[in-house]
Amino acid sequence: MRRAGESDRHRLPLRKSLLGRLLAVSALVAACSVAATAWLAVQTTSGAIEQEQGQNLTADTRIHDTLLGYAAAHPTWDGVGATVRELADDSGRRITLTTQSRGILADSADGSPPPPALPPQASAVVDPMSVDAALSSGAGSATVSVGMRSRSDRVDPRAVGPFRLPDAERASLRRTAEEVAQCLNRSGIASDVVEGPSGRPRIQDVGNDPDRLQGTRCTTEDLDRPTPTEEKALSALSRLANACLSRQSREPVRLGLDLSWDTAGEPFPVSETAVPTPVPSGPPREARVAPSPEPTALTSENDRAIASCVAVARREQLSSYVAPPALLFISDPGGGAVPAFDLSPANTARITGVAALVLALTVGASVLAGARLVRPLHALTGAAQRMRDGEDSAPVVVAADNEIGRLAAAFNDMSAHRARLEEQRKVMVSDVAHELRTPLSNIRGWLEGAQDGIAEPDATFISSLLEEAVQLQHIIDDLQDLSAADAGVLRLHPEPVRIEELLAHVAAAHQAQADAAEVALTVAASTAGAPLPALTADPVRLRQAMGNLVSNAVRHTPAGGRVTLRAYATGHEEARVALEVADTGSGIPPEDLRYVFDRFWRAEKSRSRRTGGSGLGLAIVRKLAEAHGGTADVVSTVGEGSVFTLRLPPAVPDPGDAALMR
Repeated sequence: MRRAGESDRHRLPLRKSLLGRLLAVSALVAACSVAATAWLAVQTTSGAIEQEQGQNLTADTRIHDTLLGYAAAHPTWDGVGATVRELADDSGRRITLTTQSRGILADSADGSPPPPALPPQASAVVDPMSVDAALSSGAGSATVSVGMRSRSDRVDPRAVGPFRLPDAERASLRRTAEEVAQCLNRSGIASDVVEGPSGRPRIQDVGNDPDRLQGTRCTTEDLDRPTPTEEKALSALSRLANACLSRQSREPVRLGLDLSWDTAGEPFPVSETAVPTPVPSGPPREARVAPSPEPTALTSENDRAIASCVAVARREQLSSYVAPPALLFISDPGGGAVPAFDLSPANTARITGVAALVLALTVGASVLAGARLVRPLHALTGAAQRMRDGEDSAPVVVAADNEIGRLAAAFNDMSAHRARLEEQRKVMVSDVAHELRTPLSNIRGWLEGAQDGIAEPDATFISSLLEEAVQLQHIIDDLQDLSAADAGVLRLHPEPVRIEELLAHVAAAHQAQADAAEVALTVAASTAGAPLPALTADPVRLRQAMGNLVSNAVRHTPAGGRVTLRAYATGHEEARVALEVADTGSGIPPEDLRYVFDRFWRAEKSRSRRTGGSGLGLAIVRKLAEAHGGTADVVSTVGEGSVFTLRLPPAVPDPGDAALMR
């Protein structure tokens, strides 16, 4: 019950738990995905609709312009059926042409079964005498220029009527225009000949810069002069315009090819600047207009009246040459108007349902994945809490080789390592207590004996107490050294070291111990007499490490044995200085070699003072070697002896070190 309560108490709220965050992130990702998909679908659909609408508008404009050109060139709609069917085949639409009273003139859907009814509203009106500028492709209207006066005429420029030139006049003007174009080309002005609907050619500057025509010797007088056919049509147009002016009690005018007029009986004065001006016989030709700073609009009431009469006369003259107005219906092949895009309630509900389904699937998958992810984490949390409470923690089950499985395996390794460390800590406390108890017990015994009068406080008594105190101090110093090494605060004072002198000093310091044990202690020369590399180390700490090794070797070498100290260089790719202590003692069993440098470990379990010390000497040797950036290792054979080796990095060579080593 206690563990269940603790589990409930430490359970995180959903908004803070990993599962809750996974759900939130998954829901956010799903919502963003749905929103992005919907936005992309809307944008794509809208773009497709706009593109289709643009294509339909272009097709509708082409259909209207084609039929407008037909009406401008034919006096009736007879024979337009072939044109309507061709346009319908190209556009894939139904095209119907009717009279003003909706009488069928031509219908691309003729046949059986009967075509559906026409839409209630016409798509456009096809009238060459009144062109709709919104549906015109750009050639639908002509501009009448009168000096500084101008106005727009809604008559289709392809409606030329009596101004259409016969073949003979057309060929003559063509030759004249080509001669003028060749002259301009020789003058460096790229020009071309363009022929209008009436057959009259005009000179067009390829660079579209009329100012470049000034100063040339190429004249267009013969090209500007009306032909007999044009003079006849122009005279008839002038009579119709003057009749209109006469009804308004205004003076008669004389019209030119560019529909400019003159009320004084003389041609309208022109400038030397040629500008393109549309004429009733077709697209604009090279005309000459009066110089004006800004030709804008008709400025007087008389000019406006004349322009109105000219427009009325022009329509009256062309009425018998063009087809009557007709209604144009453009629809889909089924007969109805082209439907616009509309997101119906059913489509809206369908999109909403799909989005909700995607969201539900995402949340469900996240719940399943989150539960599988959180379950081993809960097991790890419980095991960590039991470890904190000091309880035995069973290994966490490693379900799979993934991130969570590797985390569980690492936790199991950490738990096992912690258990080993805890066991070592308990053993170390016991060993420390035992090591400290022995000298303290001896000191206490001697002092109690002196107090009771059993032991005399003579020189022997004082010597025994000093020996135990020194032993106690030695253990304490070893523990302090190990503690400093573990904490990384062991202080070193490196300086250049003469290896031969260091080995001799260590041998001299332990010679008395070796003589007492009847063991030969020698220092061997370097291998093959080769000079040793320079070494920079803390000489005190290095003598301490070598002294521990020598003391350990002497203790474990029987009488008549030998302990040898030597130094030599090792390695090629990674140079090292090896300091070696070899003995001919009892050796170490292979199963114990890995414990040699552990604290308080001794091969002699009885902890005899004769055969063993505190069990800290070799552990200190390893720590001192690591503090110098080196290593400590051992090779041993039972019954033959052991070899302990310190491998230290050499110093960086410099002239001072070289002189010192000599």
